[in-house]
Amino acid sequence: MTASVSMPMGGVQVGSFDTYERAQEAVDYLSDQKFAVENVTIVGSDLRSVEKVTGRLTMGRAVAAGAAAGAWWGLFVGLLLGIFSTDGSGWIGSVLSGLLVGLVFGAVFGAIGYAATQGRRDFVSTRTIVAGRYDVLCNPAHAEEARAHLARLSLRG
Repeated sequence: MTASVSMPMGGVQVGSFDTYERAQEAVDYLSDQKFAVENVTIVGSDLRSVEKVTGRLTMGRAVAAGAAAGAWWGLFVGLLLGIFSTDGSGWIGSVLSGLLVGLVFGAVFGAIGYAATQGRRDFVSTRTIVAGRYDVLCNPAHAEEARAHLARLSLRG
């Protein structure tokens, strides 16, 4: 027998679920029953990409997002450089300088990035990969025990 997508490394299906949370719950139940879960694999099938549009992207939002990200990096660098200061005013100066320089560079690069798209992507979104089905696979030597435990789980409700 060779490995395939439906049976990687010789695993056999002991359960199939519509959501990852249900598959995870099944494996957690097996763990609670002291089953050797290192013999179990969760495999998602029928993958699809889902992109959720969260808002409109404008030059102002791009500049603000760039400035915020740059400010965080500038603050980080300023704190690192501030470690080497000999007095409190030098430390404050390092932190504020790093913050200001990061803010400016972040805003500039945010504007450049937005302008480079030339209006082809004027929205903000998040992407996730979801599966249509999640199969719980198990090493063949332990499959019957896993099926018995999961049958008790399904009877529980």
